[in-house]
Amino acid sequence: MLILIGAFIVCASTIGGFMIAGGNPLVLLHVSEFVVILGVALGIIVIASPMHTMIELLHKIKQALLGRTTSKADYVELLKMLYEIFMVGRRNGLIALEEHVMNPAQSAIFIKYPSFTGNKERMEFLINGIKPVIDGKIKPDQLEDLMSAELRAKDEEKSHPVHLLGMVGDSLPAIGIVAAVLGIINTMAAIADGPEAVGKKVAAALTGTLLGIFVAYGFVIPLGVRITSINQADNQVLRCIMTAVASFAKGLAPLTAVEVARRGLDSTVQPGSEELETTLKALPAIK
Repeated sequence: MLILIGAFIVCASTIGGFMIAGGNPLVLLHVSEFVVILGVALGIIVIASPMHTMIELLHKIKQALLGRTTSKADYVELLKMLYEIFMVGRRNGLIALEEHVMNPAQSAIFIKYPSFTGNKERMEFLINGIKPVIDGKIKPDQLEDLMSAELRAKDEEKSHPVHLLGMVGDSLPAIGIVAAVLGIINTMAAIADGPEAVGKKVAAALTGTLLGIFVAYGFVIPLGVRITSINQADNQVLRCIMTAVASFAKGLAPLTAVEVARRGLDSTVQPGSEELETTLKALPAIK
């Protein structure tokens, strides 16, 4: 919702200021300029990126428009789930976690947290972190390096749509110049039609330059920054999981492992220590 409010402010301020200065907003509506600028920008996206990056870009734009973020309550649920998993591992041994990890859909723990299990990326990251410890394939102090490598790969993959938007944003002012040059060429061919006709065509050409700069700095580049923030928020959830799992694998008590993860969260989503401890201790035991 906030992104739509911001877009309205950008448009209203630009058009409103133009009208206050005595301009007629209808003179800014030249379909040919929109076709050239937006069409070329779309073509650049198609040329510069593989299909999976374009699909991911659409997904990120949708996510930005919906404005969904991981809240403090979501982190409380995440930490509760991790605590329950760790308690089972502490009481019954790591091998007891195998039934939960191998078949999460039937897990008595995971089934209680559908908002987490519904996120495929986060679920896979957690399972991939616990499995090596259960199997004994790596030492506990090596787990954090393993999960960090996976996290870096995910971070790099998520940055591709941002780089794509940045390239388009940098290109749009130049695309606006291309549209303006096309308009000037059209103007030169209409000189014989008189000053009034020439003036309209020059205005249309200048609108192309305006539109390129306006779309770049008013929408595309800010959208890239918003998607970067979304990626950072997603990665913070994965880092929280990594910190908790790695801490537990090194031998920390479940409550301590969860506390270490809690302290790594931003203050805007970080639950209070006493509040979280009270919540965790009130959880029923999972056998």
